[in-house]
Amino acid sequence: MGFSFIKKLPTPEEIRNQYPIDSSIQALKEARDQEIRDVFTGKSDKFLAIIGPCSADNEDAVCDYLLRLRAVQEKIADKVLIIPRVYTNKPRTTGEGYKGMVHQPDPEKKPNMLAGLVAIRKMHIRAIQESGFTCADEMLYPENYRYLSDLLSYVAVGARSVEDQQHRLTVSGMDVPAGMKNPTSGDFSVMLNSVVAAQGSHRFIYRSWEVETAGNPLAHTILRGAVNKHGEAIPNYHYEDLQLLWEKYQEKNLLNPAVVVDTNHSNSNKQYKQQVRIAKEVLHSRNVDPELHKLVKGLMIESYIESGSQKISGSLTYGKSITDPCLGWEESERLLYTIAELC
Repeated sequence: MGFSFIKKLPTPEEIRNQYPIDSSIQALKEARDQEIRDVFTGKSDKFLAIIGPCSADNEDAVCDYLLRLRAVQEKIADKVLIIPRVYTNKPRTTGEGYKGMVHQPDPEKKPNMLAGLVAIRKMHIRAIQESGFTCADEMLYPENYRYLSDLLSYVAVGARSVEDQQHRLTVSGMDVPAGMKNPTSGDFSVMLNSVVAAQGSHRFIYRSWEVETAGNPLAHTILRGAVNKHGEAIPNYHYEDLQLLWEKYQEKNLLNPAVVVDTNHSNSNKQYKQQVRIAKEVLHSRNVDPELHKLVKGLMIESYIESGSQKISGSLTYGKSITDPCLGWEESERLLYTIAELC
């Protein structure tokens, strides 16, 4: 057979029972969820900064980074709401390379999915306990969502997953905001159709159960740039792109029209330092147009302790990305204060 069945993994319920959360974490998550929900429904005019490493590859470094974010959050809390990126699943264009902590808790060791499921839950719990942040993660595998669903306050669906039926339907059962990225082609209609599906109610098969969902009114779009047929990056964060998205939203019967702009990936052509300039341009567009002020709810920024990226080796630099390059801490801190000044 083409499949080798290595081991049967525990169910989400079994892992959650083994690594439970207490009432204080539950209360903190409820408060954070409501604060973030209010941004998407328009009750709050705070601006979201969904910021953090491309991939969360080292628990100590991630928690160190989150404590730095907490100090900044306290200074800009009246304007900006920070949602840290603690991304434990890493999609790979060719299937090669580091696929995230859920695959390899130690990037220099062989994959171990059971250890990975435990590691990502423990890291998210520690992140909340130490920083007070409930975080964002990418839903690469819909069947894995419930291992973390009691911990996450934001979920992203990537450009290569957004057309997938199971991703769309799983989002329809979430009670936290879920960002649906434009596909790598850049097609706005595909992205918006994914939001239509995610906001609807569905009955389908999920983890061997027949389930029915209520629909997620907080499903929204993420603009991350596109790639043309020659493999060249096409940004979609400019004023005209945002205006077009607003117009497209008006043609749909969707709740809570909203977009988060990803400042890296094909918007920056992975030139990570350009994220600062892109963030400023998006905020300018938002400030000069009342419709865009309502539509643009936040920015998604790739940032870590050390700037750039590194190859996986025997001497990894602490707090430096092993996947896409990220802004370093000093640049990130300045950018967060700039966002608070401009929004």
